[in-house]
Amino acid sequence: MAVVTSEFSRVFSAFDRDGDGKISAAELRLCMRAALGEDVSAEDADRLVASADGDGDGLLSQEEFLKLVRLENQEEERCRGLKEAFGMYEMKGEGCITPLSLKRMLSKLGSHQEVDECKAMICRFDLNGDGVLSFEEFKIMMDA
Repeated sequence: MAVVTSEFSRVFSAFDRDGDGKISAAELRLCMRAALGEDVSAEDADRLVASADGDGDGLLSQEEFLKLVRLENQEEERCRGLKEAFGMYEMKGEGCITPLSLKRMLSKLGSHQEVDECKAMICRFDLNGDGVLSFEEFKIMMDA
């Protein structure tokens, strides 16, 4: 655990550009761009900081930063799990869940639905009206 804590302290220090013991949204943006090559908007950085800012000062202490890292790791794991599940339901090569592919998977799971029933199920979460579920629509459905 000491190695992890030591490594984490180095990462925190690298993000804490001004050395004040706190990470601001601006510092978070700069380091994410440098370390990950990701451009994060000011609004997204503010939201990230707010999601872990326990004392409401608009800055992340080392403990709050660790909380943010853990939250992000949990979200990444959840997304991986959803992608696996999506892959089981999607029409191979199409990148979407069709009424037929939904019917086929539900049948494998012991729930026998008609194609029209599957269309109705998809319709509730088909935000763009194309008759199929994209991964983003699938994620929304799984959160419902």
